[in-house]
Amino acid sequence: VGEIPQGLPSFSIPRGFEHLMSLMPTAILITGVAILESVGIAKALAAKNGYELDSNKELFGLGLSNICGSFFSAYPATGSFSRSAVNHESGAKTGLSGIIMGIIICSALLFMTPLFTDIPQCALAAIVISAVTGLVDYEEAIFLWGIDKKDFFLWAMTFTTTLTFGIEIGVLVGVGFSLAFVIHESANPHIAVLGRLPGTTVYRNTLQYPEAYTYNGIVVVRVDAPIYFANISYIKDRLREYELKLPNSNRGPDVGRVYFVILEMSPVTYIDSSAVQALKDLHQEYKARDIQIAIANPNRQVHLLLSRAGIIDMIGAGWCFVRVHDAVQVCLQHVRSSSSNAIKLSPQASGNLTESPKAQQRYGFLRNLWKAQDGNGSAGDEAQSLLRQNLV
Repeated sequence: VGEIPQGLPSFSIPRGFEHLMSLMPTAILITGVAILESVGIAKALAAKNGYELDSNKELFGLGLSNICGSFFSAYPATGSFSRSAVNHESGAKTGLSGIIMGIIICSALLFMTPLFTDIPQCALAAIVISAVTGLVDYEEAIFLWGIDKKDFFLWAMTFTTTLTFGIEIGVLVGVGFSLAFVIHESANPHIAVLGRLPGTTVYRNTLQYPEAYTYNGIVVVRVDAPIYFANISYIKDRLREYELKLPNSNRGPDVGRVYFVILEMSPVTYIDSSAVQALKDLHQEYKARDIQIAIANPNRQVHLLLSRAGIIDMIGAGWCFVRVHDAVQVCLQHVRSSSSNAIKLSPQASGNLTESPKAQQRYGFLRNLWKAQDGNGSAGDEAQSLLRQNLV
């Protein structure tokens, strides 16, 4: 090991900040690595011992220790992977072990540094290796291989880079690949073609439920993600694909192509301005090819946003429905009442239909619910056109 300076570092207060700007990039990088490494090892130990981790408290303690250490010219401190492993394998259970460890280190710096001069470095390495090997979770790797190959690839990349280049590079690579996977999943959301389950008014994914049937000339599509600038192009491409490659429909008159596209929007929790503009463009494309868009079951926030953007007025208020089944029934009426050569879309249900008592009851319930959420009754009028189709 060699000679270790004896004594504690002296207390000092910074008197000049002329190097502040030049040190800032390095300080930010050290902070990022310190957070990743500390939270990474803390989560590993929390999972191994079955307790919950409060990352805020972890980072608060880390910041406080660095502020105090800075007055003694200390190195930036972080949660060490190897030392945490040694501490854990020694049987430590609470933060009291850190206090005892600090007292022992201070005592060693004051009185025992000559004893450490001749310790072989390989002995220190053996202590670290024997402690760290217990943290390598091979069973987790086998589990990930059987569940999700993508997560196993992420585990393998992080493990390999950590083993080769160190914990800092390993954690950065792991976080980088994780973000890349998240962006990829967000930009390529799951989109399902829905069919009607026999004997019900429920519509589900035709791939998951092969017994679900669809109707000729009508495609019901569900987007299982928020719609925003990163995924709107992918969604439009999939919709065009469904238009060109007709699903295997087995109900209703054979009309030869798609005339209605119903967007089931209950999973869509958010839609941004780029997606709004893309939906307007898609409506114009469909209109040029005599295809009508219908919207089913949007949540309140999405529906109000579409109303403010003018999309509801563009496609027609009568083409917004509470349920997918209502939309399908209205589309079927148009398909059945039209010739097989061309389907002429009439101005569907402008809102002046006579509601049944059941529809009025359901509308009153939802209107009161939306009033409670909004604090006023302004949403009732906007919701009315959406809710009138319950009588179908």
